[in-house]
Amino acid sequence: MQAKSLAFELGFRVAMGNDRSQAAEMVIAPGHAEGGSENRHRGADQWLFVVAGIGVATINNRRYPLRVGTLLLIERGETHEIRNTGTEPLGTLNIYAPPAYTRSGRPLPGAHR
Repeated sequence: MQAKSLAFELGFRVAMGNDRSQAAEMVIAPGHAEGGSENRHRGADQWLFVVAGIGVATINNRRYPLRVGTLLLIERGETHEIRNTGTEPLGTLNIYAPPAYTRSGRPLPGAHR
C-alpha cells in the first residue's frame, strides 16, 4: 500500500506508482501549456482529472473544455496539449497505465514519441 498527500505546485511531478500504473500531479500557469501537436504517449493511456482552474485540451486536433471535475481518457498514441486558459493555475491529477515517466519525471524510453 502507498499513500501520499499531493501539494499541486507549479510543474509536473510523479507522485507514486508501481510496475502497472503511476500517478502524477501537474499544475500549469495561466497562459501556459504542456504538450503539443507532436506530444503523445506511445506506450501508456493517460487519465487526466482537473482539480483546479480552467483550460482546454486539444486531443488529435479536437478541443475539449476543462474545468474542475472534468475527467479525460487520452489513449496511447493520441497527440495532446493541455492549455491553461484561465487566470488561476490549472491543476490536474494524471494516471498513466502503464507508467510513462521515471520517478524524477523524465519520459520512459519507448513511452513517448
